[in-house]
Amino acid sequence: MTALARPPHHMETEHFEEDARIFARLEKSARLEFIDGKARSKAVPDGDHGRIIEWLTRLCRQARPELSLSADQGLKVQASRGGRARPDGELAPGGAFVGQGAWADPEPVLMVVEVTCHDPDTDRRDRTEKPRVYAETGIPLYLLIDREARQVAVHSEPDDGRYEHVRTLRYGKKVHLPDPVGITLETEQLKDWVG
Repeated sequence: MTALARPPHHMETEHFEEDARIFARLEKSARLEFIDGKARSKAVPDGDHGRIIEWLTRLCRQARPELSLSADQGLKVQASRGGRARPDGELAPGGAFVGQGAWADPEPVLMVVEVTCHDPDTDRRDRTEKPRVYAETGIPLYLLIDREARQVAVHSEPDDGRYEHVRTLRYGKKVHLPDPVGITLETEQLKDWVG
């Protein structure tokens, strides 16, 4: 567990993956990511966070039964830097991650989802780093469910390391997830889970 004992620094992807496996065995709720060459821990989700993922899973399954919203599947991101991200959810065709292990190829992913946690890293991680990382990876949509701001942000059209289009709507509004997802979400219920 050498890399976890050292201060944050740039490390190799294979060292991160080994450390993440060990850490996950020691701490069952541990979720590590490797962004911009640095290992970082991700906040442990609370009950409202989990309920939001359940809600979104149900809506996606009803609207697009051929797709599956996986929770916490690790993704290989930042191809040139060997990054590893663990979104709160990934929408992809059913069975897309079978046999891929802890860190899957992001190619079949249509949308990634992050739900903000009440921790000091939320702004940097979910509102700044993650949109850039997912756009660099070419993931078509990034859905941010922001409990603190009580809004939903839909990032689309990834190009040159950023999403060209970002639409932000307050809870209670209808939110359309454009192609390739093509689902409209009624977000009134999110008001119950701002935690």
